[in-house]
Amino acid sequence: MSKGANSSHFVKFVRKGLIELPPALRYVSDNLMYECIMGSEAYGCRDRNSSDRDIVGFTIPRKEMVFPHLTGYIPGFGRKPESFEQLQRHHVEYKEHGLTYDFVIYGIVKYFHLTMQNNPNMLDSLFAPRRCVTKSSSVFEHLRSNRRLFLSKRSYHTFRGYACAQLAKIKKKTAKRNPKRAESIEKYGYDVKYGYHLIRLMLECEQILSSGHLVLDRDSKVYNSIRAGEWSLDRLMGWFEAKEQAMEELVTKSMVRNSVSEKAIGRVLMECLEIHFGSLRKVIVLPEMGNQILNDLETLISRYRR
Repeated sequence: MSKGANSSHFVKFVRKGLIELPPALRYVSDNLMYECIMGSEAYGCRDRNSSDRDIVGFTIPRKEMVFPHLTGYIPGFGRKPESFEQLQRHHVEYKEHGLTYDFVIYGIVKYFHLTMQNNPNMLDSLFAPRRCVTKSSSVFEHLRSNRRLFLSKRSYHTFRGYACAQLAKIKKKTAKRNPKRAESIEKYGYDVKYGYHLIRLMLECEQILSSGHLVLDRDSKVYNSIRAGEWSLDRLMGWFEAKEQAMEELVTKSMVRNSVSEKAIGRVLMECLEIHFGSLRKVIVLPEMGNQILNDLETLISRYRR
């Protein structure tokens, strides 16, 4: 999709009545800022047998949800105003295309927070290939231009943790728990889907630590090779053990920042909110930033609205 991508599956499903939203939640589709296709498609994997499609995005809730003090709320006193963190809709069938969709739409604040924590799934969605972007906006484009701020050495722990979870699933041989995995386990000795995710997570982490960037489909040939059953279990385990040792050395030598700057990412969040809502001078007090920062924000807004 191009920068102006505007073929949102979520919005289309709402309009077609495939996803029901009560009036109080209409802002989720009306203010959708970003949406992308994740899963095998984002990683460049051939998955002809799958009829599932994972969709991730974020929306901007109403202003009083982002800034509850606008309702007169005093923290710690009385009932806390309504907020929005995320909306999920699973197994939504689109019979016209013979596909089933899983949607997760986050509020922009929750999206920033999880991504700042180097959550692998969230970072992947932020670095999704352009071809997988089905909804973009000036808000998302500003976030995308600053997305490297979210990468840090913390990814070594989060990505490795997720990889170890895949390894545990492989060792458990979950055929009995999930019959869909039985064929792969019987044929190859392990579930190749878990195997490819194991390798993918380690290679993505290596990318971040070595280059400070992330290209999701860079190693698609490797992923497809594993999915095709060309890697034995012994080869997979040997590769993982060797890569784990190499990563321990890489993380100490990496020039990537040790941790993200919450202040820098917070500023990007405020800039995104100002692009959407306009000036927030009367909404927030940022004494440590000063008037110059607020002036910079207003300049940014005017640039996006030309």
